[in-house]
Amino acid sequence: MSLFNNKTLLITGGTGSFGNAVLNRFLSTDIGEIRIFSRDEKKQDDMRHEFQAKMPDVAGKIRFYIGDVRDIASVKQAMFQVDYVFHAAALKQVPSCEFFPVEAVKTNVLGTDNVLTVAIEEGVKTAICLSTDKAAYPVNAMGTSKAMMEKVVIAKSRAVDTRKTKICCTRYGNVLCSRGSVVPLWIEQIRSKLPITLTEPNMTRFIMSLDEAVDLVLFAFEYGENGDILVQKAPACTIKTQAEATCELFNYDKANIKIIGIRHGEKMYETLLTNEECAHAVDMGKFYKVPCDKRGLNYDKYFITGDVERNLLSEFNSNNTQLLNVEQVKQKLLSLEYIRDELKKMEDNQ
Repeated sequence: MSLFNNKTLLITGGTGSFGNAVLNRFLSTDIGEIRIFSRDEKKQDDMRHEFQAKMPDVAGKIRFYIGDVRDIASVKQAMFQVDYVFHAAALKQVPSCEFFPVEAVKTNVLGTDNVLTVAIEEGVKTAICLSTDKAAYPVNAMGTSKAMMEKVVIAKSRAVDTRKTKICCTRYGNVLCSRGSVVPLWIEQIRSKLPITLTEPNMTRFIMSLDEAVDLVLFAFEYGENGDILVQKAPACTIKTQAEATCELFNYDKANIKIIGIRHGEKMYETLLTNEECAHAVDMGKFYKVPCDKRGLNYDKYFITGDVERNLLSEFNSNNTQLLNVEQVKQKLLSLEYIRDELKKMEDNQ
């Protein structure tokens, strides 16, 4: 943890699942201070009490800031003398963004611009922005706003003095058991003895744990260069496989699975790297890196010179990656503390 020794980290949208995962990972290390920036005072108060109870010796490292990424003044107040920023604040629910697309733009696009503008002004050393696979070939408002967020990230990275602020972006798929995700909903339905609602059984999604999401951000933090987009070579599964794995773990009859149809703005599969990005993506083992196109606006010289070489990679999506079976998804779920806790609760209540 020497990279974070006595440093100050700001997490926007810090009361969410990602912020909690970062606190659990780093709070007991040599990091100096972690600032949680969000607009929900109730979630902040809950988080404050939770970490005071479970990590009393180090909970004093957490500082809470009420504000909104849409309000640049509140961002400035929280970012004073900050070394690093993890920008996780976003509107993430596909259906709600479909109905309120301008709200998605205000938070995901303009909010990101505010965060990066202040980070550059304050001399932040590194800012990592969290994106989603829905930004690749977007078909819904949430994905489109995140695609524009990525464009803001790249544009800002071109404009800054790289000796002062490094700006990178991570893109990942569904995070298992994060707030608002499907598995906690299914567990609640099982607890209430209700049908397991499933949109479309053959739909595929990338899956990763919260710890893997943090690992990706740390990889970008350490190895990313200005303007890079970094993705994990994540596995995927069908929604039916995920539902059946959840039923088997919680000893629930799979006959209770009920298909309800695709919701507003959903795709049959998601993409982590587009064909166009694959042309110049860099294979980094467990991850891919998509470097920023650093050419300027003067295209005249490209009429007579250019680079005809391209990678042999093709689109990396949730249909052509490793597809996990029911047993593999069960093992993935069992690796999560949340699932183990929920299984114990159900055992205790029987």
